[in-house]
Amino acid sequence: MAMKIRLARGGSKKRPHYAIVAADSRMPRDGRFIEKLGTYNPLLAKDNEERVKMNIERVQYWLDQGAQPSDRIARMLEAAGVREKTERNNPNKAVPGKKAAERAEEKAAKAAAPAAEAPVEDAAPAEEAVEEVAE
Repeated sequence: MAMKIRLARGGSKKRPHYAIVAADSRMPRDGRFIEKLGTYNPLLAKDNEERVKMNIERVQYWLDQGAQPSDRIARMLEAAGVREKTERNNPNKAVPGKKAAERAEEKAAKAAAPAAEAPVEDAAPAEEAVEEVAE
């Protein structure tokens, strides 16, 4: 039986509240689980102690039994110091999409075009106008 430590959603619409559970990987997300290991309330501030509550001893027991944590649970365990940090690599995350790249090219072209065509003769009449106002 493949075990997972994952989140089971509760709460009403647009007011999520999650239970951290140990469950068989074949069971549905909010379905049958073996043991409740803690809670997670994403609506609270990130520095709030009540945001994530876990029974670390039981989590460690299930990890020793071979349970695999989900990505989100693995991050919570890393923050709690139970697991070592793993290197994540998503090189495409910082690359802009097609539309954003097109907009950047258009903006660069607009910025380059007026600088090349800037008339130098406009500076002289402006100085003359300033002198006339001063007199």
